[in-house]
Amino acid sequence: MTFALVLAAGTFMAAGMVALLVALLPAAPDLQAALARASGGDTLDQRRRDVGPLTSRSERLGAELYTRSPFPLSEQQRRALQLQDKPIAEFYADKAVMAIIGALLPAVLGAALGLLTGSVSALPAVFALLGAVLGFFVPDLLLRRGAAVARAGAAEALLLYLELVTLERLSNASAPQALANAAALSETPLFVQIRSALERARLEQQAPYAELRRLAVSLNLPELSDVADVMQLDESGAALSGTLRARVRELRDAHLTAEQIKATAEAEGMTIYMTLPALIFGLIFLVAALLKIFLPS
Repeated sequence: MTFALVLAAGTFMAAGMVALLVALLPAAPDLQAALARASGGDTLDQRRRDVGPLTSRSERLGAELYTRSPFPLSEQQRRALQLQDKPIAEFYADKAVMAIIGALLPAVLGAALGLLTGSVSALPAVFALLGAVLGFFVPDLLLRRGAAVARAGAAEALLLYLELVTLERLSNASAPQALANAAALSETPLFVQIRSALERARLEQQAPYAELRRLAVSLNLPELSDVADVMQLDESGAALSGTLRARVRELRDAHLTAEQIKATAEAEGMTIYMTLPALIFGLIFLVAALLKIFLPS
């Protein structure tokens, strides 16, 4: 117990000396952060605008953590959050919860072991710190894992949206009305994003095509930008309903081809599990024959 206390005291003293040394040394200016502040990029006000309205205590905690976090969101993370229709505040609230859980579990286990064995160790404190760091980055891993699923869901939702826009246009609805009516028929994340973009364009009293192109760039969905181009030309007087339907068929065929390639790759990856039983039985017979050869009775 005495050795553990001495080790913990030495660790904290060394950490304090390192922190004091870092605080006293002159820091090199961060050119990227300075350029971001000069261009109105990733500043505190910009982060607060990105958070948007808050509806719960957990979202307020996540918003506070996001505005003060030294790790900014990457473009891939922002795109994945948009595709999943998940607010930034909720994402950082998950980070805070997972960090707290990762810090509490080792501390509780260490306290329980200390009560059972009667000895106190500094290892639970170290594991609590590591658990908090790991828990903070667990939502990033989950978001990255779900990005492919969200991307596939967005592609399918976009195909459905194009079908609905085509049907609305064939029923003699105007181009902006067809876009709005089709976006109002579902509550999937992509439909919600399109509906928000169309509503923003309506409030600004502008045509919706620029907002759709901006959304296509933000979500990395160039097909949506193509639809905006076709609908803009259709509104200007060109009869492009056939072109729109041909584009829908082309996108559907491309999506089906990609899904077939993915399914084929997954099926080929499962062949190793199909050959394992045969390999096991082969090894059983081979080992028996080898034992009979090298260990004759």
